[in-house]
Amino acid sequence: MKKYKRPARLCMTLLAACGLLLVPATAKLEVRAEEVIATVQGKVMEGTTAKLLYLDTSDGKMEIKIDGSTSTGNCKMLLPEKKISVSVANGNDGYLHAVTISESGESPSVSVDTSKVSNVVGTLNGRTTEDVLHLDTAQGEMELKIDKNTDLSNCSVLVVSGKYVVSCARGEDAYMHAISIADVAAAPQTDTTSQTYSQSQAPVVNVTGETRSVTGTVKDNTEESTLYLATSEGDFTFRIDDSTDTSRGMVLTPENKLMVTYFRGSDSNLHASAIVGVKDSSSATVDTSSQATVTGTVKSKSTENILVLDTSAGEMELKMDKAAGPSGCKVLVEGKKVSVTCARGDDAYMHALTITAVK
Repeated sequence: MKKYKRPARLCMTLLAACGLLLVPATAKLEVRAEEVIATVQGKVMEGTTAKLLYLDTSDGKMEIKIDGSTSTGNCKMLLPEKKISVSVANGNDGYLHAVTISESGESPSVSVDTSKVSNVVGTLNGRTTEDVLHLDTAQGEMELKIDKNTDLSNCSVLVVSGKYVVSCARGEDAYMHAISIADVAAAPQTDTTSQTYSQSQAPVVNVTGETRSVTGTVKDNTEESTLYLATSEGDFTFRIDDSTDTSRGMVLTPENKLMVTYFRGSDSNLHASAIVGVKDSSSATVDTSSQATVTGTVKSKSTENILVLDTSAGEMELKMDKAAGPSGCKVLVEGKKVSVTCARGDDAYMHALTITAVK
């Protein structure tokens, strides 16, 4: 078996910087950009995670920690065999820490039809390359092109076996393209430690199985605490907890299409850990200097794109592209009474800014 050693040239650099290790034990050593002691080049190795980079250099294998402060710049994809450059600094835990991770070169841009955007949840598999994502979803493997216009601001790094939410649309080259990629909220695992999910005025539920994903349409008996989903595999019933991530799927009205990531709890019920709806992108500019507030009940025609309210003045349509998750409730169901602050956009629509449940 080949033994990997820290590169000799780097070790000399580290010895030159040994003064950093002679600070008092009580002093807190922070990794800063100005503390860079070396820059190394190599290929990403299998086993790399969002927290630990394994780098195959000309002098051997290196293990480099990735922190929240690590600048990934134009290099988010840490896939096996990818060539990268890493500037490193000493940490007070005995590890080298990545200050910046970079690459060179850009992919050509392709025009994409952003009027028809879909959201998918899946796990990156080992066939993924720098240009094409291979995503394992509940419906099978998807191939999605990635280019310089892909928005990666909401994900840490892309690694094999990582789980992500991808907004995608078809390009002029007939391929589906990733418009944006975001980390999925940490999914409950069943390792040696016990993970729990709690909900208001309800018993603590322990996770007893792996998380899975399924796609379907909302059934008309869905409630705020219970999602009934019709799928090709049959009807599912999911509990909606305080911890359920509904930031990308808050409208649970009949016939809306959703992807649900779920787990089986110790109470034998299926619990939704994340809900993702179908949402179009929007480039409308909204005049937030002139806001209005309306109160009404959610109508069944509401979608993740358009909130339809039954108000005292009649039916009102509000675009949802600027709205964050509702306050005072986890999801919006038919008949739910809400108060909405809104403003007019340059597309002539009123846009919801905030949504608050009314009791």
